[in-house]
Amino acid sequence: MANVVIVGTQWGDEGKGKVVDLLTDRADCVVRFQGGNNAGHTLVVQGQKYIFHLIPSGILHPGKVCMIGNGVVIDPAVLIHEIDKLNEAGNPVTPEKLVVSRYAHVIMPYHRAMDAARENRKGKTRIGTTGRGIGPCYEDKVSRNGIRIHDLFDPAVFRSKLDQVLEEKNFLLEHYFKEAPLEAGAIADEYLAYGERLAPFAGNVSERLQEADRQGKSLLFEGAQGTHLDIDHGTYPYVTSSNTVAGNACCGAGIGPVRIQKVIGIAKAYTTRVGGGPFPSEILDETGEYIRSVGGEFGATTGRPRRCGWLDTVVVKTSIRLNGLAGLVITKLDVLTGVPRLKIATGYQCGSMKLDSVPPELDALEACRPNYEELPGWEENITKVRNFSDLPENAKRYLLTIEELAGIPLYIISVGPGRDENIVLRNPFEDR
Repeated sequence: MANVVIVGTQWGDEGKGKVVDLLTDRADCVVRFQGGNNAGHTLVVQGQKYIFHLIPSGILHPGKVCMIGNGVVIDPAVLIHEIDKLNEAGNPVTPEKLVVSRYAHVIMPYHRAMDAARENRKGKTRIGTTGRGIGPCYEDKVSRNGIRIHDLFDPAVFRSKLDQVLEEKNFLLEHYFKEAPLEAGAIADEYLAYGERLAPFAGNVSERLQEADRQGKSLLFEGAQGTHLDIDHGTYPYVTSSNTVAGNACCGAGIGPVRIQKVIGIAKAYTTRVGGGPFPSEILDETGEYIRSVGGEFGATTGRPRRCGWLDTVVVKTSIRLNGLAGLVITKLDVLTGVPRLKIATGYQCGSMKLDSVPPELDALEACRPNYEELPGWEENITKVRNFSDLPENAKRYLLTIEELAGIPLYIISVGPGRDENIVLRNPFEDR
């Protein structure tokens, strides 16, 4: 059995949560390795919708262990809320089912305050962050001013670190951003109470993964956002604050790269993007509005409408290279039902140059115009289809074109939002 990493190949929102939920049947442990509650994974199970921001979507499966790795930045209030909501829904979350890395950094109130203040100050040049404090928390981590989960269990240590950091943050909030300062005592009371709630779940994720691997258990690693939001490889500065590519599964969970056997990429049958930044294949007419409406393309975390566009294989192929993908999962194919003519971006025309990978310069990417391959659409309802051969001919042609352009095989095709609405072509845990 293989250990598998799941990553998004576009700008996030590719449907990774549903895929992780599906593959958890084949895994023993599911590990989230980066990002924070700026991510949102939506699942529909027996007609009930679940939205996860921190807990891996595999938590809905009995007998599985879910882990939140050291690479994740954690808002304790959000995590506790998710635990409580799952308990209320009859899905008990126990320390046997959920392990939270003691090394993970904590999102503090001043991180959220700084996030919002910066975006407000930038005005029209704002990045479009979720305002959850993710970036400022990663900043403190890198500048060695962060507070980690284990700090919440020692009141003296926590208060000492808080007082030291808050002096600087309040100075910036008051004198630069002209915002109200924060009070250390109230923060300490709130966060030490969070520590008491989370202490039973805290552990060493790296050690737990090593032991599980030694026992021959299968590990599934879950990323947040998408490859083109990666802090190093994405469309900078319109990116997230962490490395979203597969290589960060090792750093963000504490496992060696030789323990990873396969990386699978998730791509929508079209493309979406939230916030600012270049988007070569964006559709700015009624077709884009149709896809947004039918696909429910509104952020699970913010509710913001997503920008919609045609599938861009330049974006996908760049992700294949950056992640070393073995195969692709195509999600939301059903959303394209009823669109009479479909387009797939096969390359970019940038002035006199033709490009087959995403350029690093924003101006160059903004100037790129996609070259499209146009294909006929289909009208048939495909949500009940479970075998590739039963798909409409035009849907099969569309998928085979994606596979040919990508140069790697398709593993799974999602044909609806439901948990069982999938066509499984290959099992990534068994196919070597």
